[in-house]
Order: sequence, then C-alpha cells, then structure tokens
Amino acid sequence: MPVDWPTLKRIFLALPEVREGVTHGTPSFYLGKTFFGRMQEDGTTFALKMDRDDRDMLIAVEPEVFFTNDHFRGYAYVLVRLPATNAERLTPLVEKSWRQTAPKRLVQARTAQRN
Repeated sequence: MPVDWPTLKRIFLALPEVREGVTHGTPSFYLGKTFFGRMQEDGTTFALKMDRDDRDMLIAVEPEVFFTNDHFRGYAYVLVRLPATNAERLTPLVEKSWRQTAPKRLVQARTAQRN
C-alpha cells in the first residue's frame, strides 16, 4: 500500500522527540529544532534527511522510488516517491534518518529500549 500523509505521520511520530511542523508551507518533521523531512508541494514526494552515501546508494538501487533534483543535490536529503513505496520499506529509512539526526543520548536510549 502506498505511503500517504497519515502513514508518514505515524512512522515519524513513533520516534522519540519528533514533532510535526510546517516548513516552506508544507508539513514537515523536526527532532528538537533540527528539521529532518518535509512533504514537497506536489503532495506525493517527501524529502528525507539521509547521509549522502546512503542517498546515492538508494537512488542507484531503487531509482523508481528514490531520486534527487538540482535543488537537493547539494544537501544530505533523498527525495521519496511516496506512491512507489510502502510503510514497511520506508520505516527503517526514517529510523536511520532519525538516528543520524538524534543526539547520542536518544539513540542510546532507543537502542536500550529495543534490547
């Protein structure tokens, strides 16, 4: 099932200290004051903060789902075609983005909670 806004919101807000906001007029997510993802104006593409090496790998392996454009090329974000993916595929990537963004204390607490 393709990812819609309610599904995306559920995935993000399940992570510690994530909050919803608005960035450039579209819904977005923050970890504390750090922005780490936002819906694009088309309503079907999501920009997810992602290490550049991981971003490039995702684009190479699944170009039908992941891509970049001129605006995001210089930033550590991957663009996600939400209708082309599902929650099971996206959830671990959102968690990875969260782990790359979160302070060590949060990452350690989440890891301890899962073990």
